[in-house]
Order: sequence, then structure tokens, then C-alpha cells
Amino acid sequence: MSRAPADPRALLRELFDAALAAVEPGAAVARAIERGGDTVRVTGETLAPERCAVIAAGKGALAMARAWHAHVGAPRTGLAVSREPGALPAPWRALVGGHPLPNAASEAAGRAALEFAANVPCEDALVVLLSGGASALLSAPLAGVTLADLRETTQLLLRAGAEIGELNCVRKHLTVASGGRLAAATPAHRVVVLALSDVIGDDLATIGSGPCAPDPTTFGDAIEVLRARCVWEDTPARVQAHLARGAAGEVPESPKPGAACFERVRHAVIANNETALAALEAAAQQRGLAVTRLAEPLRGEARAVGAEFARRALGLRCGRAQLLIAGGETTVTVRGDGRGGRCQELALAAALALAGEKNVMLIAAGTDGSDGPTDAAGAFADGDTVSRGNALGVGAEDALTRNDSYGFFARAGGLIRTGPTGTNTLDVALVLVGRRT
Repeated sequence: MSRAPADPRALLRELFDAALAAVEPGAAVARAIERGGDTVRVTGETLAPERCAVIAAGKGALAMARAWHAHVGAPRTGLAVSREPGALPAPWRALVGGHPLPNAASEAAGRAALEFAANVPCEDALVVLLSGGASALLSAPLAGVTLADLRETTQLLLRAGAEIGELNCVRKHLTVASGGRLAAATPAHRVVVLALSDVIGDDLATIGSGPCAPDPTTFGDAIEVLRARCVWEDTPARVQAHLARGAAGEVPESPKPGAACFERVRHAVIANNETALAALEAAAQQRGLAVTRLAEPLRGEARAVGAEFARRALGLRCGRAQLLIAGGETTVTVRGDGRGGRCQELALAAALALAGEKNVMLIAAGTDGSDGPTDAAGAFADGDTVSRGNALGVGAEDALTRNDSYGFFARAGGLIRTGPTGTNTLDVALVLVGRRT
């Protein structure tokens, strides 16, 4: 049995790193491939490597593409679209898109992916290596909508605290490669999708906006999302008009369940938040910790989730050290003028609930290494976080009111910076609670 580090912060960071290692995209792709002579089996399908065209899209695209190349061989042709630049061997073509807001590169990449899929010969297979972030990275707007419209609509929903399913419901009715359209565009006789899930419940229609999955949502659903989030009136006029025409049957819907194009599609989720949490739990147990894992995922407003998560951890305090862990993805409704992300806001709210408590420490961080429009993955918090902020002239409650969690932790200490991790399987939160004194 491993011994836990004396420094609780170092321990929590070790456990977070164990979770990241378990969802490394290249290793996940390798686990999904069975090599047998001149063929490979993927999702139960037998494929000839030289007859595979491969698209990798999302935050894990580069690692997934490299893993395919290493374990299967060079594809007939390959396209990778990622958030960060990186080199790939021939015949891969590597593109970079914008995230979380799409940019001109995202638009070009979306059209390139659709063209790539459309040009796969019918006797070949199309393999899609999909990971979180693909929605923004492949964001070419449909006719009648501009990139500026798409950016503004995305920003409105993000600031309104929309969950990923809501955001992608709208995206699927505004962009050319989402909502099953990539599968509909290709003549390939088989389409195999290996997905790294960044959504609660691993819904195939939501991961990366489901480029090869049937879309159960409608134009009317997209309008309802915008209305429910109170941003319809602020949504660009061209987006309103496009969605209204779609709801009236004047614009073709995204491909729906039962469409013939999906008969040749096979999906497999090769890593998800559960993968990360299982590795984290095993690593904690190896260090002799008693672990409790929340059965339900973290979701909802980050500040409310953070406060409740801290209270539940304190309720476990007993005669030995306890670790409470959970995964999921919260949201932030932006009302202030500060800067932060959902994990940092969760940690700040938890810090207020933990104020004055001894022998307790929390970490909340995104597995992609990016939390909101900041350079941090998340933050640490303990019973002294609030008092440290006060001593430096920065109030936790004021920062929370202004949605300025990043500003608070930058001053008071506690930011977690990993840089881009190349993966994305939601967020993890864990609290180490020492024994009752």
C-alpha cells in the first residue's frame, strides 16, 4: 500500500493526476483496438487499415490520431481538428479551430470535415475519433447564418448558464457537420465512432454535438432553449429567422432516429468521467484513504453545488481521514463583471462553507485543463482560504457575487494550472477531511 504524502494539497493533486492518466485519449484509443493480422476490430467491426479514412476532432484529437497511426497504421487519408497546434505524420492534415467560441478557423474546419466525409469512397470506412470541444472546433454555420451570429448565440448561452445538452441542441440546428450531418454526408459503407465523453450520461447525440448520431431534438427545441435561458430576444435576428423557418418546416431538419444513414454507424464510448473517477478512487484506496463517492453527478449552478459538496464532506468527518469524490459538470450564470470558471466558482463557494474548519481541503478542476476563459483548470480551497483572502484585501463573498473566482484565487492562492491536458471527460471534485478533533 502506498503512503499518502504529508501535504494534503500534494495528495489531492496526485489523485487528480491519476484521474487524468486514466482518460488519456491515446491510451483509450489503443484499448479499443484489436489487431489481428492485416485487419483490426473496432466496436465489433472488422476493418482493413488501408481502407480507412479517419477524422479526429476535439480536444483529444491529436493524441487520438497519433494512437490510431501507431496501433493501426497510416490511414488512407486523415484529418485532425484540435484546439492546439501539433504535428502529425503523413497523410494526416492537421487543422486548429477556436474554442469555446468558434472562429474563422472553426468555420473552415467544419467545412473541411464535411468535404472530407463526402469524399470517402463507398468501399472505404470512415472512422471518427471524437472528443469534447468538437462542437466549437467544427462550427461552420448553415446557410442564412453567419459566424458572427453563431459566436454571439454561443456566448449568450454560455453566460446564461446553459448546460451542454442545451447548448448543443442549438448548435445542431445552426451548423453543417453536427446533429448527424457528417454521417449523412459520407458514402462510406461503414462509419465507426470512438468517443471520449465529455457529457453526463454519455449521450451520443450530445458528445461533440453528435456529428454521426441521430438528433432527437428539433428547431422548436432550440427555440425553447433560447427562450428558457431568457436570451431569445437578444439572439441575432438571422438566427431567430433561421430557427423559425426550421420550426415551420421551411428548412430541413437534422437527421433523426431511424434515418437510413445511421444503419451503417457504430459508436463506442472509450473513456468517460466514470473512467476518471474509478482511477481516482483506486489511487486513493492505495494510499489508505476511506473513499465515499457521490452517486449523483455534479450539475447545476456551481456556487450552490460547491456549498453543498463542502457540507456533505464535513458530515463525513469521523475517527479517520475521509475522501469525498464526485464528477460531472456545473454551470455558471454570469451576472457580474469578474473572471472565472465553473470549477473555480465551485471551489470559492466551497471555501465559504469550509471557512474556519481545520484539516480539510478541496480541489475542483476540469480534466481538460481549462476552466472558463482562464488559464486555470480549477482551484484548491481549505478552511483558511477565506481568511487568507481577507488578509490580502480580497473578499470571497464579493468575488463570488461578481463572478470573479479567478481574481480571488489569483490573489489568495489556490489556482491549479495544468495547461491543456489533451483530454476532456468533464470535471472532478474531491474533499479530503481529516479526523474529528
